[in-house]
Amino acid sequence: MANKGLKTLIRLSKWNVDEKQRVLVALQGREDEILAAIHHAEQTLIQEQRVASDDAVGVGFAYATFANAWLARREQLMQMLEQVRREIVKARDELAEAFNELKTYEITQKERERRAQAERDKKEQAFLDEIGLNIHRRKDKEEG
Repeated sequence: MANKGLKTLIRLSKWNVDEKQRVLVALQGREDEILAAIHHAEQTLIQEQRVASDDAVGVGFAYATFANAWLARREQLMQMLEQVRREIVKARDELAEAFNELKTYEITQKERERRAQAERDKKEQAFLDEIGLNIHRRKDKEEG
């Protein structure tokens, strides 16, 4: 009965590890999206700087507004990136903890199976020893 409960715990722990892995992958995907947005924003800034330098009177006048908005957006993206990275660290820790729990259950299960097999082997050996002893006794009676 305890064996069945342990197998259920192992199955539940495997599901938990899988779920933690999915969360981590999603967070890493979000990190990649934010990094791509930062890169895109930087490329846009470079392009706008070129346009503003080519036409300092017309477009260059509006560049200051664009640059301020860009700085605010970049700051927002950096904060989002920092938050996601904190969540990734937390998710990795949770995944490691879930994995250790799973391994503990699996090791316990293997140890139980090993002990049960050793007990079966011991009983089988005792049975075979008894058969051998009985055969030996019969031979002694026949000879004597």
